[in-house]
Amino acid sequence: MEIRETATKTTTLSQQIARLSMRTSPRQFHDFTRELAGWLRNISAGDGLLTVFVRHTSASLTIQENADPDVQRDLLDALDGIAPENAGYRHSTEGPDDMPAHIKAMVTSTNLSIPVLGGSMDLGTWQGVYLIEHRATPHERSVALVYQGSTD
Repeated sequence: MEIRETATKTTTLSQQIARLSMRTSPRQFHDFTRELAGWLRNISAGDGLLTVFVRHTSASLTIQENADPDVQRDLLDALDGIAPENAGYRHSTEGPDDMPAHIKAMVTSTNLSIPVLGGSMDLGTWQGVYLIEHRATPHERSVALVYQGSTD
């Protein structure tokens, strides 16, 4: 194992906070990597940490492959296997897709921490940041963004 350190000059740290709203399509991965990158550029981010938090209990976040859309389809199928819609849940107030959506959100992530180096997310070559809509109807989703670090 090798750890490569990068030196950071002593600088004033700042915190920037925003909310991103997006309209989702049913049961899909929604790539919002570009929107995050644009926001980091707009706030003149340097080196730091980006925290992303989805403000809902029936949607979630993930960092996943962005090259082959079959990966996303297979992941959605796997989540349907974990929480099928017809499993006889007690909670069904908002429809038969609601409780499975809560389970899928619980087994995935509601928040992500992403290193930012030189103003860019330090993602791997084939990684993108996604909001996963677990419901069967479109929704307006809100994602909280917090950047803590240096600014240029």
